[in-house]
Amino acid sequence: MNIFNSIIEQNKLIIFFGMFGSGKTELAINAALKVKEKYEKVSLADIDTISPYFRSRDVKEQLQEKGIEVITPSERLMRADLPIIVPQVGGYIQNQAFKNILDAGGNDDGATVLGSLNNFIRNVSYAGLLVINKHRPFADDPEKIKKQIKSLTAKGRIRADYLVNNTNLADETDAQVVKNGEDYITELSEKTGIPVLCTVVEKGIEVETQYEKFIIKRFMKPHF
Repeated sequence: MNIFNSIIEQNKLIIFFGMFGSGKTELAINAALKVKEKYEKVSLADIDTISPYFRSRDVKEQLQEKGIEVITPSERLMRADLPIIVPQVGGYIQNQAFKNILDAGGNDDGATVLGSLNNFIRNVSYAGLLVINKHRPFADDPEKIKKQIKSLTAKGRIRADYLVNNTNLADETDAQVVKNGEDYITELSEKTGIPVLCTVVEKGIEVETQYEKFIIKRFMKPHF
């Protein structure tokens, strides 16, 4: 069994969080699909109130067709930039029949929204996955990221259990970009003491990785 599958089995809830533009939503979508391969009841809660353009609710219908429960604001509020957290999120986290994925917003504001769910999260087993793309703003310096981790975990009221290497340059990503990301995440892991869970590789890119591969299909349009 690979590490990612082990994380899925051992935890009821998987939380993707990090700084703006790190690729959390794409990973949350692909993780939900991966969990659905083995478990009948899977929910994906989109609590990203920060980015108005790249949210998992944009592919809600595709996921629902595959049997994944996608929790988003109502149609009337779908494109709003309000801090809307629908009550069902906590209900799904509490529902023992479901495996849950949370797609959290970026930066401190997104972490604060995540923290508002603490009464539910603290009562279940969860894995906090901190997503890193070294080519995004404020992610190019391990010392900066150390400060970000402290702030995000405090405001989100969660642990950062694992680092996820999602270094990419959208359509310009090649094997060397992925490998450079691995070097960077290794350094970051050594400085923070947080283990690396996996390296994200888009389907079609051939590369040998140091860490376990999480092969994804891209659903969202590149935003850089």
